[in-house]
Amino acid sequence: MLLPVYAYGQPVLKKVSVPVDPDYPDLQGLIASMWDTMYHADGVGIAAPQVGYGIRLFVIDTEQVDRKKGSESPTDIPFKQVFINAEMLSETEEPWTYEEGCLSIPDIRGDVERPDGIRIRWQDENFQEHEAEFTGINARVIQHEYDHIEGVLFTERLKPLKKRLIQRRMEAIRQGKVKTDYKMRFYNGR
Repeated sequence: MLLPVYAYGQPVLKKVSVPVDPDYPDLQGLIASMWDTMYHADGVGIAAPQVGYGIRLFVIDTEQVDRKKGSESPTDIPFKQVFINAEMLSETEEPWTYEEGCLSIPDIRGDVERPDGIRIRWQDENFQEHEAEFTGINARVIQHEYDHIEGVLFTERLKPLKKRLIQRRMEAIRQGKVKTDYKMRFYNGR
């Protein structure tokens, strides 16, 4: 089932998400709907807060990344994974800048500096625990979605000048003055 993507301005996007337990109502249905919503919107990842659920859950599929010829960005073997109750354990000190975008903030992109490698612990959709290191695009997408469950948007990581340049466009999104090929839910201020 396709879910509406919550737009910039929705309070759930700025809250730290709560842990998920195996008894969460229809968790498998929510995960399936998140995959459907992400693919329909041509995303590479989506976090539960982006569809209105303040829980520590995100899904990624880096096979969706559009790899440009001649790119100097680190690459990894693409993978598809459900992350539940993720916990960032460590990050490399080596920064890497890459242009990011977000389904909740359509038509805005910007260069974000992030560590090029991470170590993370999480549970999968069957609540089996995993711990692994990721680099390159995989690490970047995980960090972006992890930020969502921590109440952080990629635009907060932009350089000050870029933040000023996009203020009007961000306000237009908050007010619902944006068109997308996927359904969005905007904040009505109540």
